[in-house]
Amino acid sequence: MFNVKYNKLENLNNLKFDTIIVGSGVGGLSTAICLSRAGQKVLVLEQHDVPGGWCHSFYLNGYRFTPGVHYIGLLGKGEATSLLYEGLGIANDLVFYKMNPNGYEHCWIGDKKFDFPANINDLKHSLSVRFPEEKKQIHKYLTLVENVSTELQLIPKLKGFWQHLTIPYRTRHMGKYALFSLKKVINWHIKNPLLKKILNIQYGDHGLPPSKAPFPLHCAVMGHYFNGGYYPMGGGGAIVKAMTKSIKNYGGKVRTNHSVKSIVLEGIKKKKAIGVVLENGQKVFANTIVSNADPGITFLNLIGKKNISTKLLNRLNKTKYSCTSLMLFLTVDMDLKKAGIDSGNIWMMPNKNMDDLYDDMQKVNILDGEEFSGLFISCTTLKDPASFDGRYHTMEVITYINHNSFNQFKNEKDRKRSAKYKDFKNLLIDKILRSLEKVVPGISDNIVYKDLGTPLTNKFYINSTNGNVYGTEKNFNQIGPFAYKANTEIENLYLCGASILSHGVAGASYSGVETAATILGCKQDDLLKPDSTQNIQIYEAENDCNYPEWMKSKIKAKRNKRLLK
Repeated sequence: MFNVKYNKLENLNNLKFDTIIVGSGVGGLSTAICLSRAGQKVLVLEQHDVPGGWCHSFYLNGYRFTPGVHYIGLLGKGEATSLLYEGLGIANDLVFYKMNPNGYEHCWIGDKKFDFPANINDLKHSLSVRFPEEKKQIHKYLTLVENVSTELQLIPKLKGFWQHLTIPYRTRHMGKYALFSLKKVINWHIKNPLLKKILNIQYGDHGLPPSKAPFPLHCAVMGHYFNGGYYPMGGGGAIVKAMTKSIKNYGGKVRTNHSVKSIVLEGIKKKKAIGVVLENGQKVFANTIVSNADPGITFLNLIGKKNISTKLLNRLNKTKYSCTSLMLFLTVDMDLKKAGIDSGNIWMMPNKNMDDLYDDMQKVNILDGEEFSGLFISCTTLKDPASFDGRYHTMEVITYINHNSFNQFKNEKDRKRSAKYKDFKNLLIDKILRSLEKVVPGISDNIVYKDLGTPLTNKFYINSTNGNVYGTEKNFNQIGPFAYKANTEIENLYLCGASILSHGVAGASYSGVETAATILGCKQDDLLKPDSTQNIQIYEAENDCNYPEWMKSKIKAKRNKRLLK
C-alpha cells in the first residue's frame, strides 16, 4: 500500500550500547530522548522504513497522510502536553494549528448535530441551551469529569511520603467512581438519551463502548480535549522528526529498516536481557533493552514462551487488545470548505444505543449492511493549512472493526496480496463512501486517489497484535494498577508505549518518560524540567491573519508547486 524504500542495513554486529529500544513509536522515542540526554549510548531500531509507529507520516500519490495522529489536546501554555514537549526539549521545533474553536468535534448522531466548543465552560453553556431541563446535571457531570481528569494527571507528580499519604484525599473523585463504567456514571447524572450520546461520543478515542469503558478512562479522554484540539503542522511526522533530531543531537542512533527478530537472554533460572538479534542475523548488545512493542509481540515473539514464567504466560493468554480499524485515505478535487467541512473532526453514527452500535462494529461479516455503524471523518488539509496546495484536499475516514473479519487473508504474503483481497477492500471502500456521501454529497465523483488501510496493513507496518490501534484494551482489568508496567520479570528488560501507562500520542509519550525514569531511578518530573526557552508555536487553522511571513511563504510555495506540475 505504501511506497517503502529499502535502505542498506548498517553493520551493527557485536556493537555494545547502554540501551537498545525496539520500536520507534513516540513511547520509544521519548525513552530514547531521556536516556541519551542522561548520557547513555542509545540505539533505536525500527522495522519500517520511517520512524514513528502510529505517529509516522507517509505519502500516497504525492499527498501526505498520518494514520495515528488526528488531534492532540492540552497544548496550551502550562498544560500537560505542552509541558511534556517543553520538558523533552522539542517544543521549539513544533508548530501546531488549533482546530475550529467553535467546533473541534462535530457530532452527527442520526439527523441530530452538536458542536463541541474548545472550552469547558462554553461546552457547559452550549449543552445547557440545547438541553435546558438538564442544565444542573450537565454542570455537575462535566465538573466531575474535569475533577477526575485533573486527579489522574496529578498522581505521577506526587512526591515524598507526606504527599503520597494524601493521595486518597487528592484523588477522592476518581476513587469514588474508579470501579464504575461510563454507562453507570452517566446514567446516574443524565437522563436525556441524545445528551448521553453526545457526552459519550469520544469513546472512539479509547475504543470501548460505555458499558465496558471505565469511567476514569473516559474522563481522561474528555479532559484531554476540554480546551480544544490541535494538529501538528507537517502531520504526526513533524513530532517524530523533532524527537529523532533530539536523539541524534545527544548522540543517539535511530535506525529504520532494522527489524528485530529476537531479544538475546542469558541465565537459566533468572533471565537477563543482554541484546537483540536482527532479521539479518546481526547481534547487537546492550546493558538494557526497552520494547516499544505491545506485550504480546514482546514476550511471545521476541522473548519466546519458553523463556517466560507460567504466570506471565497465563496473563498474556488472557490479555485483550484494543479494536482494530479500517482507514480510508482520500485525495479529492473539491472545495470542501464550500461543502461545509472545516478543521473539526466529525463523529458520525446512527441515533441508536452506543453499545449496540459497538457490537455491530465487531461483527465478523463487515460487508453486512449498507453502511458502517460509526465513522470518524477528518480533513487533514483543513487542520494543517500549510499542507493544502490550493486545490486537492486529503481526508482520513476511520471505522473500528473486528480483526477476525480479515482471517481469510491472514496467510497471504504482505506484498503479494490476492485479487480477492483487493476486491474485498473495494467493497469496503464503497460501503464507507455511502456514509461519507451524506456528509459531503458528490464526493465520490471528485476522488483523485483512494486507498484503504486494514488490520493487515496495521499489523504489517506497525507490528501490533491483531493490528490493534490502542495497545491493550483499556478495560477494568488492564488499566491503572492492573496494566503492564515498565519493569518486567526479565532483568534489564523494560516496556513502554500505549499498553503501559496510557494510549494516544501524549499518553504513549509520557509512558516513554516513565520508563526512562524507572531505568534511571528517578521520577517522571525529574526528566521533564520546566524550560522557559522552549515554546510551541500555535496558530489558528481557521484564521490566517496572524500567520508569520515564513508560514505564508510556505503556503504560497506549496500552491505554486502544484500550478507548475
